[in-house]
Amino acid sequence: MKLIAATCLAGSLVLAGCAGTNNSSTPSSSSPTAGGSASPVYPRDALSPLATSQAHSQSVVTLAPPADMWDRIRRGFKMPNLDNDLVRDREQWYASRPDYIQRMTERSNKYIFHIVEELERRNMPTELALLPYIESAFNPQAISSARAAGMWQFMPATGTDFDLKQNIFRDDRRDVVASTRAALDYLQKLYGMFGDWQLALAAYNWGEGSVSRAIAKNQRLGLPTTYSDLTMPAETRMYVPKLQAVKNIVANPQAFNTELPLIANHPYFQTVTLTRDLDVELAAKLADVRLEDFRALNPAAHKPVLIAAGTPQILLPWDNAAVFQRNFDAYAQGQYASWTAWVVPNTMTVADAAQRSGMSEADLRAINNVPPRMLIKAGSTLIVPRGARVKEDVAAVVADGGHLSFQPEIVTRRTTVKAGRADNVASIARRYNLKPAAVAEWNDVKPNHAFKRGYSVVVYLPIRATVAARVGTGIPPARGHVAASSKQAARPTAARGANIAKVPASSKQQVVREKRGGAPAKKKR
Repeated sequence: MKLIAATCLAGSLVLAGCAGTNNSSTPSSSSPTAGGSASPVYPRDALSPLATSQAHSQSVVTLAPPADMWDRIRRGFKMPNLDNDLVRDREQWYASRPDYIQRMTERSNKYIFHIVEELERRNMPTELALLPYIESAFNPQAISSARAAGMWQFMPATGTDFDLKQNIFRDDRRDVVASTRAALDYLQKLYGMFGDWQLALAAYNWGEGSVSRAIAKNQRLGLPTTYSDLTMPAETRMYVPKLQAVKNIVANPQAFNTELPLIANHPYFQTVTLTRDLDVELAAKLADVRLEDFRALNPAAHKPVLIAAGTPQILLPWDNAAVFQRNFDAYAQGQYASWTAWVVPNTMTVADAAQRSGMSEADLRAINNVPPRMLIKAGSTLIVPRGARVKEDVAAVVADGGHLSFQPEIVTRRTTVKAGRADNVASIARRYNLKPAAVAEWNDVKPNHAFKRGYSVVVYLPIRATVAARVGTGIPPARGHVAASSKQAARPTAARGANIAKVPASSKQQVVREKRGGAPAKKKR
């Protein structure tokens, strides 16, 4: 047995030697010697010493998934910390209000997974997922005194700049997905402008023009241009400290005696394609969710109907999306939508529009937010009941461009004025910006009639008119009232003993309507 093992070992050595010979005999610039061994190879160029280099540690990627959304957010912190007295002041403010922290963080449960996903996809700091806590306490229906709306608080004009549609059917500034996309687009743009996240956040709150001017001012004075060094309004001065305080609490809640609610690292909602116009209440019923939960995920839909051509997708809780689709396909109890859109063919009163649409004036005012003493202008779009004979859904051109415009319903007062020397119908009409035919009709005279001096001429003069407003376009109505009459009409002597009345229809003047009552218009959110 030992003899066999020795024989095998000898054979292995022979084979190894052959292999070594073959390797050394590969073609090279040196010729092999007669004995078959390769001649040594020497370097032709001068040798250089190895340069010293500094070792860099690489970030270690953990294989363990985040325990929850708070853990995931902490892992993505990238912004430099701000440490000053304002931060500590805001830390104390939040830490002393645990109920507020609890409500705010629980409300974010529906939205924060989507926001963090978008931030990570764009390689942006995950601290920005905490920004809606500062802007709106994660309330998508929030609206500021300056008319900023949604959880990211977009102003109407800024929302339009970032393709957030605002019309009578929806306001994308409140839409969860659309407003998040727009906010991150805006923040990326601001970071590209200033190269600093703190300055970008200041610009998000104050405006990029204001921040740029503040930087330019400091540069002229030879002063630093960091966030802490700029002169800015108190709200903007506190803006980053608020975010830093929330970041510090999320980073170490135990240090602030705060307990954060569990938010699973899992999407809360998914999108469902809407193929038909659908009542909001029916959509919630088919999805088997509470109406308030449906509205929390679809806050942009501020009317009782979802228009498929304008709102092609809705958001539903993750497990309810399949329930909705199954119930929608099986639904056979009548129309999906009991409301539709009607484009007003000509300027008309609210009462006339209500009569033509088959609803009460109070209901039409309430559902369309029509203010008092306004006429509905031609081309406006109203939400009206959908009759059983209406088979087609609202067209895309109406869904995208639907707007509601008004013009003042002028209130006039019957007034008598004294005719002067050589006054006639034409001169009185010119003086008060009226039509001569109307003056002649009111006084039962011919259009070329000349009045005797001192004669009491009857005229109907406007006493108040509001500036026409346009709803759904982001154009606010002007404050106050604009007088529609001449200076003479404003004289106190002309108003004494006068009565409010309507201009006769045959006068071809604008018909005057007295207040008809009805529900007061709701304030536009």
